[in-house]
Amino acid sequence: MSGNTFGKLFAVTNFGESHGPAIGCVIDGCPPGLGLCEADIQPDLDRRRPGSSKFVTQRQELDAVEIVSGVFEGQTTGTPICLLIKNTNQRSQDYTGLAQTFRPGHGDYTYFQKYGRRDPRGGGRSSARATAPMVAAGAVAKKWLLEHHGTQFRGCMVQMGEIVLAFESWSHVPLNPFFAPVADVSGLENYLSALRHDGDSCGARLRIVASGVPVGLGQPLFDKMDADIAYAMMGVNAVKGVEIGAGFASVAQRGSVHGDALSPAGFKGNNAGGTLAGITSGQDLEVSVAVKPTSSILTPRESIDIHGCSTQVITEGRHDPCVGIRAVPVLEAMLALVVMDHALRHRAQCGDVQTTLPPIAAQV
Repeated sequence: MSGNTFGKLFAVTNFGESHGPAIGCVIDGCPPGLGLCEADIQPDLDRRRPGSSKFVTQRQELDAVEIVSGVFEGQTTGTPICLLIKNTNQRSQDYTGLAQTFRPGHGDYTYFQKYGRRDPRGGGRSSARATAPMVAAGAVAKKWLLEHHGTQFRGCMVQMGEIVLAFESWSHVPLNPFFAPVADVSGLENYLSALRHDGDSCGARLRIVASGVPVGLGQPLFDKMDADIAYAMMGVNAVKGVEIGAGFASVAQRGSVHGDALSPAGFKGNNAGGTLAGITSGQDLEVSVAVKPTSSILTPRESIDIHGCSTQVITEGRHDPCVGIRAVPVLEAMLALVVMDHALRHRAQCGDVQTTLPPIAAQV
């Protein structure tokens, strides 16, 4: 089964299943000399982990990461880094009745058609649990980028179902279970409680930002920074749409408005989302992602079994009513992996990041 490695110079190979003994990844290409221990990685995993609030799946996993290789005396050696996360709270019996049927909205049907077999336990390889190793790898990338370029990543929820959230402050994001940039989340709590009662789910729109990004990252024509960002985000479970900068809103903009004017003091806008011609401008990378409603719901739905006969499916077990809630740290990690890979590619081709012009990245 191919397609499990992301990145070229900073390559992350993801392995494991939702209900197997462990999940994890191997990072190949991390530069030597980076100070690294489990404590550098665990905080991001804690932000993503299940069971963290009553509004997400109640599967209780500590998601404790182990560094198996690639680090000696607290520093990376330049050799492959293996990160292991053991599964400790599987309930495979919840999926016994699904072995002969296909859940609508899941990869059950396509996996079975492609491989002639599948692991029905929690979705197996197609489970959102496979995002945890990418969060771990992203934490390594985040640390290197922060130390070498001062790059930082953050994300928030801007819409849940029909509820659009007006941005108030980044300071609110770590204070609520929704990663919402607002002080009052009671409306979101009531909304999700009603969804649970109805046995249904909803989608979400998330905003991910990278600041302090070096100028000049990205490789035209087909390895543009924004193209690789879209590729990375679409590789995350349940993501159905990606926008860079103004995104689809640019359709209604005039060229006189959309093109971000430059002045000696900086850019006068960021409709481009931090890239021009696929190369970073030094402005914030602005990414917006649409996540579909969780497919595992208690509402009965029509489907077929492996013999093609009509049946009805009710998905039992522990599931997120809105998978977008825990997606923020995942998407931050994927953006960090893209920037990290391009930073190493730029260094390999052009040397250290530099420019012949004075810095004009600040938005005025």
